[in-house]
Amino acid sequence: MGIMEKMRLDGKSIFVTGGARGIGKSVAAAFCEAGAHVAIVDVDLETARETADWLRETTGSDTMAIQADVTNPEQVNHMVAMVREKYGKLDAAFCNAGICINVAAEDMTFEQWKKVIDINLTGVFLTAQAAGKVMLEQGYGSIINTASMSAHIVNVPQPQCAYNASKAGVIQLTKSLAVEWAKRGVRVNCISPGYIGTDLTLSSETLKPLIAQWNSMAPMGRLGKPEELQSICVYLAGDTSTFTTGSDFVVDGAFTCF
Repeated sequence: MGIMEKMRLDGKSIFVTGGARGIGKSVAAAFCEAGAHVAIVDVDLETARETADWLRETTGSDTMAIQADVTNPEQVNHMVAMVREKYGKLDAAFCNAGICINVAAEDMTFEQWKKVIDINLTGVFLTAQAAGKVMLEQGYGSIINTASMSAHIVNVPQPQCAYNASKAGVIQLTKSLAVEWAKRGVRVNCISPGYIGTDLTLSSETLKPLIAQWNSMAPMGRLGKPEELQSICVYLAGDTSTFTTGSDFVVDGAFTCF
């Protein structure tokens, strides 16, 4: 079997949180194109269903939509149970749901801080934990968490201390889980995207002046595209990455190199 055949995900079962749009939707599309069965998980069930239907029609893959709040353990556990019930196993999980609130540290409310940490860090823990329990029982599986280049740098000019802290936590959580589960067949890695031009980002009037400044600072002079994160996730979900665990893959067009 050649390397391209080994990169395929035929028959694998994967869930994607925050899968209705943006990076999650793009990576879910790549999983489907590689032959996987994919569950689109999101708090927005209507959009999740639209994404799942679109992926089924365009790729022919078996998809499903599930509504779940990643900060709610019961909903997360139920979501994983639904995936396992439908597909009989869980090969990979893309723990991707996240938010950002740009507020100066001295003005940030406790509620704003807690919301970012709950979704971005606790939510990743809960979904990775629920997936990990299934994978440990199976004796195999791959978990991919979404961190950020913001775990490595302090973004400017926007103030986002909660986001930066949460994403730094995701990287250390990833490494911790990887070490705990390394001898039990479960791999855990994370990706750290730079500024990515999703539909929501590009359509935001508030972000337009920030995008101009980000691009002026970027070695490549542009935002990344959601599809530029697809191949690393397909690699991590598949069988050619069986010696890759505890790693953080920075995909940022060299933004964090200086």
